[in-house]
Amino acid sequence: MSRQPIVVANWKMNKLPSEAEGYIQEVAPKLAKYPNVDTVLAGQDVLLNAMVSAAKGTSVCIGAENVYWEDRGAYTGETSPAALADFGIQVVIIGHSERRNYFRETDEMVNLKTLAALRNGLMPIIAIDEAVQLESENDHAHWIVNQVVESLKGVAIADLGRVMLAYEPTAAIGSGQAMGPEIAQKSLRIIRQTVADMFGQPAADQMRILYGGSVKPTNAYELLAQPDIDGVLVGDAALDAMTFIELVSLADQAKRSLQKEA
Repeated sequence: MSRQPIVVANWKMNKLPSEAEGYIQEVAPKLAKYPNVDTVLAGQDVLLNAMVSAAKGTSVCIGAENVYWEDRGAYTGETSPAALADFGIQVVIIGHSERRNYFRETDEMVNLKTLAALRNGLMPIIAIDEAVQLESENDHAHWIVNQVVESLKGVAIADLGRVMLAYEPTAAIGSGQAMGPEIAQKSLRIIRQTVADMFGQPAADQMRILYGGSVKPTNAYELLAQPDIDGVLVGDAALDAMTFIELVSLADQAKRSLQKEA
């Protein structure tokens, strides 16, 4: 099944509103060359107003980097999924390894946030991390399967088409060294098979699964050319507008290559 490739920039706690506007104004016209690649720019909450305004009338999708699991209430400092949706946000990253490691987010919290995003019409990108030193291949597979199962608990099959998963081995994040493409493919295959076991093969074939962790132009093509890697979640490399465009171009090339091989 052909799945539309996607390149997601996670700016993390970087950029000022003026910088975000300039970035979008620079990349938006160039993205017209790549109609078969979806693009998401995810920024911190204080940037979202500038980002949504700058992206109006373009193909750029704006995402948030986090969300809370209640729509309203006395939760000072948190961000309501209902407010994000009302504001025009379409995508939200949930369970990034930095959220899990620095802010002690659990699989249960990730699941609650996923369900909250879906009920408010947001598309969650659920990060599946690998935060521990695993002693064996069986431990590795068990860790991945468990996170997928716990993250997708209670998700209706009708909503599954709006969910994306992103595998991000913690050791690769910020290290400058991405996981090898064949090894990454094997991990994403485990994720897709787990989705198939939970929801059926057609649903698994439909779901887009991303790789994240030190993605850059020198390794993006080989990663995106793997059959189960439908996109990339990019941190530092995506802070530069021209590098982001280069990554989108590589995603387009990899997709065309896969279609020729099919």
